Amino acid sequence: MRRVLAVVALWLAAATGPSELGPYVHAQQEETGAPRARAPLTFLQINDVYQMLPVNGLGGLARVATMKRTLAAAGRTPVLVLAGDFLSPSVASGVFKGEQMIATLNAAGLDFATLGNHEFDFGDDTLIQRMHEAKFQWLVANVIDTKTSKPIGDAEPYVIKTYGALKVGYIGLCLDTREISFEKLTHTRFLDPLATADAYIPQVKRAGANVIVMVTHLAIADDQRLADRFPEIDLIIGGHEHFPITVTQNRTLISKAGSDARFVARIDVSRQPNGRVDRFFELIPVTGAIPDEPATAAVAASYEARLGKELEVVIGTTRVPLDGESIHLRAEETNLGDFVADAMREDSGADITIVNGGSVRGDKVYPAGPLTRRTLIEIHPFGNVICKLAMDGRAILETLNIAVSKIPAAAGQFPQISGMTMTVDPRGPPEDRVHDVRINGRPLDLNKTYTVATLDFQLTGGDNYSLFPKQRVLVGPEAGGLLAAALEKYVVARREIAPQVDGRITIQ
Repeated sequence: MRRVLAVVALWLAAATGPSELGPYVHAQQEETGAPRARAPLTFLQINDVYQMLPVNGLGGLARVATMKRTLAAAGRTPVLVLAGDFLSPSVASGVFKGEQMIATLNAAGLDFATLGNHEFDFGDDTLIQRMHEAKFQWLVANVIDTKTSKPIGDAEPYVIKTYGALKVGYIGLCLDTREISFEKLTHTRFLDPLATADAYIPQVKRAGANVIVMVTHLAIADDQRLADRFPEIDLIIGGHEHFPITVTQNRTLISKAGSDARFVARIDVSRQPNGRVDRFFELIPVTGAIPDEPATAAVAASYEARLGKELEVVIGTTRVPLDGESIHLRAEETNLGDFVADAMREDSGADITIVNGGSVRGDKVYPAGPLTRRTLIEIHPFGNVICKLAMDGRAILETLNIAVSKIPAAAGQFPQISGMTMTVDPRGPPEDRVHDVRINGRPLDLNKTYTVATLDFQLTGGDNYSLFPKQRVLVGPEAGGLLAAALEKYVVARREIAPQVDGRITIQ
């Protein structure tokens, strides 16, 4: 991989000052006569966008819409492209099943989108319904509806568009790996992405394309393999990873813009008389310096208002109070901790759950009675994603010892668990306090590999879970579902819950 994250250098190197996009776009390459200023085509790329509104002050689809409209008003030809993963997961998608994203992106003026793994979270029929609601063009060549033997949702496998001297061939590709919720699909078939590219690139060239753009939702290694195998590709507008990446692989530029539209990748494209395709790249932070485009903001706000009402919907009941006192969650087993850990294990299909007690919030006892969506979000307000790891017993035991190392003091790293039991001796040294670990009733085998459900926060080493980043990831943040959604599914499936402290953690 070459020049990964070179976007940082490009961004910092750009000069500040007035430009056709105002103070929020760097202007060095906008001067009259500059090569980028003469480019006939400007891509604005986003990918892995789960929120309509800004998150912690960054992002927001109404701001992205402003960027596109301002470029168009300045005489540019902006093309807004979304490289997959936007119908799910989010609190809003749990209610609206992606409808809110389609409506907001329609208002924002999205031009092209491909499918990501999370587009399949609600099954193929709901996906097709969402696709038919879109005013933008879907591009996907390797996802086939077996009822029609054509790309799903009337998507196009490729499109040819002309921009001055540029005749651009667009091809869309989606990953076909285990991140897809295959169990929810009844009439969808996935083709190998590289084999599909091999079939369609010659067609695009025969149609006269002199620039080839792949819009993909693939892992970066697969994007690089695509560029290696097909050097005629000029640009890969990609998704799946949640952090900005730019890679020059041979002659192909690969771009990923991070997640939640916190950045927009601007890529201007031109073609020289000798056939050379020039690409000018800039990563633009989407901050409060960019005003909201009113029509897009209005659509997003309407769904936020509806969401507020939906959060009050009762989804089930608890027959017992749920102990969410922080001092308990961070020092001992609680029935609320058991409920959260059980929901994670069921959602992920893992052997066990290890989740930090600090991720469960509210700091109160939730009374017996109705459970609303708002209550579940109050229990976990962070928007964390459930991940799944493969760990041997030795690493699990070491992790548990780290997790309880601060007792008797309360600490966010204290584990709430599912699928296992353990005994803790606070008098022992911190590295050897956990004993008699049993998984599904059987003694922990130090040499056996188990699957472990946890949160993306812990996957990166949060709360001192230092061994998790070293483990093999089976389901990462890009593919996992929201914890809040897993809690809702768990309650809805049972209608009524009554978790009890059942001796999973015995402290001597």
